[in-house]
Amino acid sequence: MSQPPRLTDRETLNRMRRRADRHGQVWVLQEAAADEVQERLAMVNREFTRPAVVTPWPALWQDRLPGARIVPDTEVLDLCEGDHDLIVHALSLHWADDPVGQLVQCRRALAPDGLLLVTLFGGQTLHELRTALAEAESQVTGGLSPRVLPMGEVRDLGALLQRAGLALPVADTLPLRCSYRDVLHLMHDLRGMGETNAMQARNRVPLRRDILARLSQVYHEAYADPDGRLPATFEIITLTGWAPSEDQQKPLRPGSASHRLADALGAREVPLKDAGD
Repeated sequence: MSQPPRLTDRETLNRMRRRADRHGQVWVLQEAAADEVQERLAMVNREFTRPAVVTPWPALWQDRLPGARIVPDTEVLDLCEGDHDLIVHALSLHWADDPVGQLVQCRRALAPDGLLLVTLFGGQTLHELRTALAEAESQVTGGLSPRVLPMGEVRDLGALLQRAGLALPVADTLPLRCSYRDVLHLMHDLRGMGETNAMQARNRVPLRRDILARLSQVYHEAYADPDGRLPATFEIITLTGWAPSEDQQKPLRPGSASHRLADALGAREVPLKDAGD
């Protein structure tokens, strides 16, 4: 069987991450995602004793989940079947060529009724940059090249949990809005995050100066705030699912409710009119 096309150039991605680590990692978004995970764990009425974290940034998680097994986000995860009651897949699934495969591996590594928490960048991430870059490049060169990683929408990503065989799936989104003095400042931070272009199909030629100049102009005209600063949206999506278990809470079958919602709320029910009335 032929191999599916590669989305990510892993060698380039790993090189970008090593460079970010050497020159001072920009932790802002990784910290925000880790805070989101810890807030959710604080709301779960359970003590997890066998956690694991899938992350390219082990230093960030050593103090947040002491004693956790920390493994890199490689294609085949270094996890053993049924070993963990909690797995955190931390802000790296958007780079996976096979995201469902990553989730399936996590599910298999969970004990029954174990919890999987995944954070990743969603489809609204850098929408300002993507729009301005597409316009600038098409105006200057008459065409487009893949320069920003495509990312999934929250509804589609939530469906991946069910495909991976996880129970009680939940997906939600946390939009974060950052502000930059100019496009170069934004690109500098993306390099510091290890989140620049590592797509397999990317244009290997660096961004031309004339395209960069037009990008700066388009971005400023379309999005600059009154102070002249440029906004950049980052959407962190959190996926939550549980390994199936016999004694796990199950959702009720549609139509099986024994009480009316109007009675529970103390509200008066008003029948809807037919479309023809």
